[in-house]
Amino acid sequence: MTPTGRHFLQIPGPTNTPDRVLRAMAASTIDHRGPQFAELALEVLEAVKPVFGTTQPVVIYPASGTGAWEAALVNTLSPGERVVCFETGHFATLWREMARRLDLEVDLVPGDWRHGVDPQTVADKLRDDTGQRIKAVLVVHNETSTGVTSRVAEVRKAIDSTGHPALLLVDTISSLGSIEYQHDAWGVDVTVAGSQKGLMLPPGLSFNAVSQKALDASKSARLHRSFWDWQPVIEANKRGFFPYTPATNLLYGLREALRMLDEEGLANVYARHQRHAEATRLAVRGWGLEVLCADEREHSGSLTGVIVPDGYDADKIRAVILDRYNMSLGAGLGKLAGRIFRIGHLGDFNDLMLAGTLAGVQLGLVAAGVPIDTTGINAALDRLQRP
Repeated sequence: MTPTGRHFLQIPGPTNTPDRVLRAMAASTIDHRGPQFAELALEVLEAVKPVFGTTQPVVIYPASGTGAWEAALVNTLSPGERVVCFETGHFATLWREMARRLDLEVDLVPGDWRHGVDPQTVADKLRDDTGQRIKAVLVVHNETSTGVTSRVAEVRKAIDSTGHPALLLVDTISSLGSIEYQHDAWGVDVTVAGSQKGLMLPPGLSFNAVSQKALDASKSARLHRSFWDWQPVIEANKRGFFPYTPATNLLYGLREALRMLDEEGLANVYARHQRHAEATRLAVRGWGLEVLCADEREHSGSLTGVIVPDGYDADKIRAVILDRYNMSLGAGLGKLAGRIFRIGHLGDFNDLMLAGTLAGVQLGLVAAGVPIDTTGINAALDRLQRP
């Protein structure tokens, strides 16, 4: 079919870029060594801090979130040091693999991809580490491949209960600007983020929010780094510049996106995402299908993973929805390939966009021959009629 109307991009990132942000990015490129750029950079570097919940430095790279993963590791660790990772999903597994390739010793805690990080397991791991060989705990706050959100504040309490000095490194790539997060209050040492999800930008910027403890660790870290080194960036940022050519027009867009988040208010942003997530789960269960996340405390505000019935291929269902209704849904990744699809409901999003998304999913499920209760969407619509 020839697609008409506007494409529904309902993958869990990259998300729809608001018109305001697109217009801001359309500005003429300026001299990245001049005073006009310094003014822009200083404004953005300060305005981004509340989104992370920090007063500490936030380092911005012209890179994807994968770059921010690497920066978090190479600035804080040395070859052969041990880190603990948790198999909460596809992206947690990829971060683990990066750590291994960087010559770190990785202790992987297996998981079923339906639960987040267990704080008690964190405490047990660190309590058993009497020689304090573990140097960092790696947690994916919101696992984009599953729609499961780990309880980072509880993980921090678990670490503190043992008195262990391990650093806490957290990936917020699909949660920042969508799900409540507090870098300082939760005692996170490095927060990793990207531009293309809750920050409502195209891909191309990545972030490290950095605690003083992490900065201190970087002075003795011995993993090789050059481009990813925090210190030259932080030093240049004091004057509003970068030690490399920055993504100027993405920074224009970031400034506008931060203004949008501030206008709505972060508390309202988080509440909106949770409300849309709740409505989505009501629709899924109303159809007679199962949500992938198995713990009521860990449902994601950014996306919902949906398990398809035995005998059906989630990718074929997604193909039907794309072909007939011009809507993209997220694929199942890794061992979930073909078993689930993911509905993204984050970023610049409202009630009618969610209603349209859920209608498209329901139409597509019927068209693909999946047996569902077609009154299922009503529960979601009833939820959307309430604040």
